[in-house]
Amino acid sequence: MTDEKLDAAGKLAEEVEKDFLKRREERRFIERGWLLNMNFVNGSQYCDLDARGELAEEKKEFYWQERRVFNHIAPVIDSRLSKLSRIRPALTVRAASEDENDRRAARLASAILAAVQEDCDADGVMTAAAIWSEVCGTAFYKVMWNGNKGNAVGALQDGKKVYEGQADLVAVSPFEIYPYSLNVENIDDQPSIIQAKALPVDEIYTLYGVKLAGRNLKEFSNSDTVKKSNSGGDMREVSELETGYELVIERYERPTGGRPEGRLTVVAGGVLLFDGELPYKNGADGKRGYPFIRQTAMPVAGSFFGASVVNRLIPLQRAYNAVKNRKHEFLNRISMGTVAVEDGSVDADEIAEDGLMPGKVIVYRQGGKPPEMLTLGTLPSGFEKEEENLLNEFAKVSGSGNLSENADSFAGITSATGLQLIIDQDDQRLSLTYSSMKRALKEIGRHILRLYRQFATHTRLLKYAGKGDAYSVIAFKGSDISSDDVMLEADSDMNMTAAQKRTVVYEILDKGLFNDEKGAIPPVVKNKILEFIGYSSFADERDLTALNRARAEEENGQMLGGEVAVNEFDDHAVHTDTHKAYLLAARHDESVRLRICAHIRSHEKYLKDKKLPEVENG
Repeated sequence: MTDEKLDAAGKLAEEVEKDFLKRREERRFIERGWLLNMNFVNGSQYCDLDARGELAEEKKEFYWQERRVFNHIAPVIDSRLSKLSRIRPALTVRAASEDENDRRAARLASAILAAVQEDCDADGVMTAAAIWSEVCGTAFYKVMWNGNKGNAVGALQDGKKVYEGQADLVAVSPFEIYPYSLNVENIDDQPSIIQAKALPVDEIYTLYGVKLAGRNLKEFSNSDTVKKSNSGGDMREVSELETGYELVIERYERPTGGRPEGRLTVVAGGVLLFDGELPYKNGADGKRGYPFIRQTAMPVAGSFFGASVVNRLIPLQRAYNAVKNRKHEFLNRISMGTVAVEDGSVDADEIAEDGLMPGKVIVYRQGGKPPEMLTLGTLPSGFEKEEENLLNEFAKVSGSGNLSENADSFAGITSATGLQLIIDQDDQRLSLTYSSMKRALKEIGRHILRLYRQFATHTRLLKYAGKGDAYSVIAFKGSDISSDDVMLEADSDMNMTAAQKRTVVYEILDKGLFNDEKGAIPPVVKNKILEFIGYSSFADERDLTALNRARAEEENGQMLGGEVAVNEFDDHAVHTDTHKAYLLAARHDESVRLRICAHIRSHEKYLKDKKLPEVENG
């Protein structure tokens, strides 16, 4: 590299670092709010933001004051996370039309999504993102192409294996994301986005081939200076990252007129590691875009980062801790007593050390007044009332009411329908979070399909879990993916528990909606019901209708190039309907149309020959 290029690279690296420091300072107060939330969830609740916006520990007014923590925020977050864990619907792809090629492409795209969700541990990634979202208000997903995953396809000269690559999904902490503007809500509307994360210098060398000295990154240990609580509830910083780490700054710039492919600049330790176009064509119509997807717990108008329910619960938690501690102090005074001693009548130091323990012999000055216990009365009812009010406010503000914890409130409701309405109203408090997770999940599916369309240039084999807990294998390449219209399977029922879904199935069974014209449940339908309610091991009947339909669809593709023979063992009624639907769904050349019509007549002849003996016998 010439001196001129080195100088330009150095200036670009310096400009990116200055841009990062500027954004970090703009977001400093928001970060401190996240740290405050994390402290309260972890149980370190005697802290607050000072006038400078820094996290500081609150001091005791008197040495004898109790400062115990009665953490009700952590159970609220646990309850909300358990409800959010129900959102794990399967991603499917809608066919662009009724054309058989589009239907086949939709089935292929759905199979790819099912395989990637399994390989990337999508459940674990969504759980990690939900935790960040619930505590900090915002979480991000990053959809990337990992060239070191997938099937091995060869070996380099140095002996390292070459892999075909596959899409990868990770949850990204909000501490790592620095937007261009804090007031732009949509992530795609941001002119640029920076992701900053601490990486070991050895990993940086593996990724970019640049050897850096490394340094101690105290301020970026465990997603910035996260505080944790010790047994006494005081703040403590987590251990620093050891020397040998460096801060990697990735600045993504969206496509513009001057740079239609966008720009990605990577800097670490003042060194330019990469500068080029955005790597992924993950936008609509093959455009390049950001690899990030945003998820919020509660959206905030005019803000890039969302809000967390923890922000609303912190004042209640402070009040609850104060009430409980003052209540315990009052109870201690009543149980341990407060002693009144006449000056000079007894040894005050001895009384202060031992108190008035049972059986103690008290020697006091002749003519003086003996020590006595002061009567402090009983615990004021205001403590109990305020404590109960605060607990009720916790449930109202958090939207995580639990019937098992508030059974007294519903003692007069005996109708199952009434209780279900109460549960539904309680879950409605999470509707905004549900909606954000669903939008993020569908966007993840679109990104994954677009990455395979871009990078899967050669035919590859994909193994995925099919129906009936069986594995299926398909061969495809990126050009076969023609649709990325992702939808959620059973979207309307995703918030239902497994028990609720089984109840719906039982009700449908009682209504007889699964019965055929003879009043019996077909074996195929019975198998599907057993699989749905979790007893697939009892489903031993093969779905002959589905097998015949799949065979007929395969014949449709074969007939585009030549004649296909009719098998005697085919289910000719299913084949006839499938071939007719294929004819009606799309236009075909005259030769192809005539070939399919002749094939249909052959199936109809088998059906006619089968019915003739029955007529004669009659």
